[in-house]
Amino acid sequence: MSLKGGRYIEVDPGIELFIQDIGTGDPLVFMPGFTFTTEVFSEQAEYFSKKNRVIVIDPRSHGRSTLTLHGNDYATHGTDLAKVLDVLNLKDVTLVGWSFGCLTIWEYLKQRGLTNVKSLVLVDMSPKALSTNHEEDWVEGPLNDIAAAYTTYLRNSKGQREFIAGYAKNVMVQRELSEEELNWLVEQSLRTPYYIAANLFASGMFSDYRQEAKLASEAVPTLTVIAEHWAETAVKFTRNLTPQSKIEVLGGHLMFWEHGEKFNTLLENFLEGK
Repeated sequence: MSLKGGRYIEVDPGIELFIQDIGTGDPLVFMPGFTFTTEVFSEQAEYFSKKNRVIVIDPRSHGRSTLTLHGNDYATHGTDLAKVLDVLNLKDVTLVGWSFGCLTIWEYLKQRGLTNVKSLVLVDMSPKALSTNHEEDWVEGPLNDIAAAYTTYLRNSKGQREFIAGYAKNVMVQRELSEEELNWLVEQSLRTPYYIAANLFASGMFSDYRQEAKLASEAVPTLTVIAEHWAETAVKFTRNLTPQSKIEVLGGHLMFWEHGEKFNTLLENFLEGK
């Protein structure tokens, strides 16, 4: 299956990223989360490309992009994002990150600053995923649970399937998934082999972009969209760290997929300054 507007951009010798580039207008760049692909944003790409130039990126070792043993970390992903924006000569971009895709955006800001950024949309990701104080800080989970995910599930393909299936059913959505939907979500993740997924997981969990998040929210309009299941902690954390950020609460971790119309309205209102 080909995606409308699909093309490849070389970011390192022999390493190409697949991107979807459709529509015209102010550029809107989407970054998917851990092991996911351009396809999760299909509803957003179709909707916003009517008014915007929409770019959706498969990070390296994700989806249709080159599988490589090199650069499977968010520092490199930030550099890759910068190269894509350079090649496409994009100016005054709105960057939209989901989950670990937010880490890519914060890393890009760390490397390049905010000169070329019009606004930011950060979907359901803390800038510091781990803390010993998991009851107060917005984190991915207790340290023991995170350790188990890394040491038990991301050791082989079977474990990766089980991890993503459990996460999809219990965290990503709020309704019961059909077998077809669940299989599709799991297959999205399995395009990234488990040994690369483990590297990305560790890189993401040990990241700390609180400074970048704070400085960015003070400089450009920022929208933070938070899932309902951890909203109480996450909203408090976000208000303390980035009080200038607009906050919306919606659905589960994959709210833009499950509640596409509501999410698109939230994003459209933000882009229009409402």
